[in-house]
Amino acid sequence: VQLQASGGGLVQPGGSLRLSCAASGLILDYWTIGWFRQAPGKEREGVSCINTSDETAYLSDSVKGRFTISRDNAKNTVYLQMNSLEPEDTAVYYCAARLGRGLYLTHDYYDYWGQGTQVTVSS
Repeated sequence: VQLQASGGGLVQPGGSLRLSCAASGLILDYWTIGWFRQAPGKEREGVSCINTSDETAYLSDSVKGRFTISRDNAKNTVYLQMNSLEPEDTAVYYCAARLGRGLYLTHDYYDYWGQGTQVTVSS
């Protein structure tokens, strides 16, 4: 199983980015995919996760109303649409995968991790 996170970059406050997590070596229908982020000097934080079989999803309180998560099983890809970005959203964003349907944002739950993509929100 391999996960490739992409789509990060530099954006001004209030801007938007869409992150992609492309999965290979698995059939996305049966997995939970999570997005996590880690800012310098801080612990890794769960942002959102999605059950790819029925598209049920969970968003952390810190991003609810600004971020949405979705999946395209035909492309084996999960997206994190990030709107109204704030400087506090600056971090390296990682996607992770676990076989099953549980919606958890604890990093210990996930078995496979991508390499991370940098998101910087700054004017």
